[in-house]
This record gives sequence, C-alpha cells and structure tokens, in this order.
Amino acid sequence: MKRDLHELTPAEIVLELDKFIIGQEKAKKAVAIALRNRVRRQRLPEELKDEVAPKNIIMIGPTGVGKTEIARRLSKLTGAPFIKVEATKYTEVGYVGRDVESMIRDLTANAVSIVKAELQEEVREEAEKRTEEQLLDLLLPGVKGRDQQSQGGGPGSAGAGSGTGAGSGTAGQPPAAGFQPPAPDDGAAASSSAGSSSATREKFRDKLRKGDLDDKEVEVQVSGGGGFPAIEIFSGSNFEEMDLNLGNLGNLFGGKKKKKRTTVKNAREIILQEEMDKLVDQDRVNDLAKQRVEQMGIVFIDEIDKIAAKENRSGVDVSREGVQRDILPIVEGSTVNTKYGMVNTSHILFIAAGAFHASKPSDLIPELQGRFPLRVELEALGAGDFVRILTQPQNALIRQYTELLKTEGVEIDFTDDAIQELSEIAADVNSRTENIGARRLHTIMELLLEELSFTATDLKGQKVPITPEYVKERLSDVVQDQDLSRYIL
Repeated sequence: MKRDLHELTPAEIVLELDKFIIGQEKAKKAVAIALRNRVRRQRLPEELKDEVAPKNIIMIGPTGVGKTEIARRLSKLTGAPFIKVEATKYTEVGYVGRDVESMIRDLTANAVSIVKAELQEEVREEAEKRTEEQLLDLLLPGVKGRDQQSQGGGPGSAGAGSGTGAGSGTAGQPPAAGFQPPAPDDGAAASSSAGSSSATREKFRDKLRKGDLDDKEVEVQVSGGGGFPAIEIFSGSNFEEMDLNLGNLGNLFGGKKKKKRTTVKNAREIILQEEMDKLVDQDRVNDLAKQRVEQMGIVFIDEIDKIAAKENRSGVDVSREGVQRDILPIVEGSTVNTKYGMVNTSHILFIAAGAFHASKPSDLIPELQGRFPLRVELEALGAGDFVRILTQPQNALIRQYTELLKTEGVEIDFTDDAIQELSEIAADVNSRTENIGARRLHTIMELLLEELSFTATDLKGQKVPITPEYVKERLSDVVQDQDLSRYIL
C-alpha cells in the first residue's frame, strides 16, 4: 500500500521494508535516510534548495541478498516516481541499443501514470454521475430525465458528444414494455407522458445502481485500435526520439470510433474511463508529473558492475566505459527531452546496485564514482537468514505454498525442524555451487513440493505434515550428488 512520502520517517521506512526483506539493515537505513532527505530538501529556503544535491547510493552484494527487492518494495511503499533499469540494456551512443536518456523518459511516463490516476480519483464521483446518465440513455433512447428535459440535455444526454453512442437511435435493450413516446401536438398528454418517461428512467436508474442490469447488452462506441500507419524502425534509429514526434498523429490515423456490443457492466467501465479522461486536464497532469520527477524521482540502476571496465581493457570494455560516460551527465544533472516536456535530472535520486564479483566499484570511471558517494555492502545470507525468510515476511515462501495448496483442499504443515533442515540445505548448496542467495529457496521449495503439487487434486481434505524426514527423503539424493545438484538446485 502506497503512503505519502512526506509522512514516512526513516524508522518507518525501515519498518515497512522489514516486513518483506530480512536483514540488510545498513542498506535499508541508507535508503531510508536518502528518501527522507528528499522531503527535508523540499522544506528548505529556495536559495538553498537547489544547492542540496541527492546523495546517490551504490549497493554492493551478491545476487539474491535483497538489492532488487529493496528497490521493488520502495516503489510500492511511496508515491514517488520510481523506475528500475538494468545498466546492460544501454549502449554507448553510436551503437545499436537503448540510449541512457530513455530511463528518464520511462521515469516521466511512470510519473504521468501516477499523477493521472490520482487526479482521476478526484473526479471519479462526477464521472460516475455522467456515466450513469449515459448508460440510461443507451438503455432508454429518447427518454430523458427531468433535469435533461428542463435543460434540453445534460452531461450524459443524447447528443452530448460523449462518443459512447448515446442518442444514436440504437439501444442494447428496448424500453420498458408499454412505454409510448409523448405526442407533441397534445400538451396535456405530453406532460403526462413526460412524467411517465421520467418515472421509467428512475426505475431503470434504481435497477442500474443495484446491478440488476449488469448482464444486459448495450452498444457503445470505443476508440479504434487500428488504423495507425506501420512505421519501420531501421537499425540504429532512436525509437524514443521518434516517439516524441508521433504523439499528435493519432487523430490523423487512428482517431475513429468503432461500435462495440457489450454488457452494461463492461460499458460502465469503458464510459467511466472516458469521462475521467475528459475531466482531467492533461496539461496539468504533465506539469505535475514533471515537477514530481524532478523533485522526488528515483532511478534504480541494477547490474552497474556489468559496465565497470577492468584494467585489461578490450574493445568490449571500451564500450562499457562509453555507457558510463553517457550515464554521467544524467546523474550529474542535465535536461532530457521527453514527450511530456523538458525534465531536469539534477535532483533525481540514483541508486545503483551490483554483485561486483569480477570487478569492483573502483573500476567505474572516477567521475561516476564521485556521483555515488554512499557505498553500502549487503551481507551474504546464511541458514539463519533463510529460516527467517521462509517464515517472517508477509509474502514468506512457506505461506505462499500453503495458501496455493489450500485452494485444492490440501493443508500442509511445516514443522520448525523441517524449516531448519530446508535452510541448512539451501546454505550448503550455495556454499558448494554458485551462491544465488535467497533465490536458492525457490528452487528447493519447488523440488520439495513437486510431487505434492502434482497429486494435490487427489488429496483433497487431507493434512500433510512436512517433517525433517520428508525433507531428507525428497532432497537428500539430489543434494549428495554434487553433479546432479549443480544442475537441479
């Protein structure tokens, strides 16, 4: 659940991360302080605010110890624009691949989505009212409510230009049995019929709100998905730059509406989305999103060690150094052109992470090292950590498997000794083969419960205890055979 970043203290940030990530207190603390400093900076006088640069972080540690998980949980914890990228996806300018500025474009697009969703919630109530009127127009063509009759139409009346097919003369369902349109040449009859029409509309409104009409079919108009011209992207072209100039072509090539027959339940969602889009000012969305990116944006660059150039430089390493030099101005602070406007990166927080097995942070170019002043080393995980990972987090693996099998009517019960045995096996395999940290638990748990998962449909109503003996029976042969464990575990 996302919380306002301004309300979270560093201690609260760490507590939230503790619910999902075991250990790594140094990394959690460093990230929490960095996030809180974003808020503190906002409270500074204007003349000092621009001088306070974010203290970027490099997280160092083997795979599977929580680097990416910390980043993933941060994005879910706060409403700050956040994006995770992999350094290996980028190439030096002049090579085929993504340019480093695309990370800022992606971050801005993420911010636009966040801000738009927030503003849509603010106008949801009004949009729902308009949606209801349009659904009634579709169900009862030609029958207006009292307000619409007195005003000659309303926000959801026929002909309002809503683009949902209202007033088109077609309807998914006929009006109520016995309903006759008013005779225009008879004033008294017209007045009486208008009252009857209004009563009919209100009856349908009541049924609509109760959900009684959800399965009825209506015909709506939706934006056509086809018709946009095919554009060939040649090798070496920058798609992101092309994207900046293609946004206004939609009206020329793909702006037509098409009719779609669907249920009232689905039509409600289609119309509601269109109405919320109309009520939200896109220019305001873009301005707020750019401001939020510049002041609170966070970019997590994973696998930074893969672009660290080693001492014995080869042609490939020179390319890696080129990527570093391209990243440098983004981290230092530059202006990036996005389709939502120009974005300044001076105060975006960058968190980099890498295992640094074959290289070390000092292999990065000195200028880039200087832009990541904080270094945090994450600790390798042992059997004790695995026990906590299996049991303590909200999304603990044992809970996941227990709930999965419970859907088949099978209850599995792990004893404490079995959990300890599993953890020791995971730590042992990590020590003898490639150390992949907590990811080893996923492999071992899957192998342990493979047979049970396969036959669960035949064991409905049974309770299966998972004991140390069960663990050894299922895993001992694989663990003892080193060649086999290397491939299977």
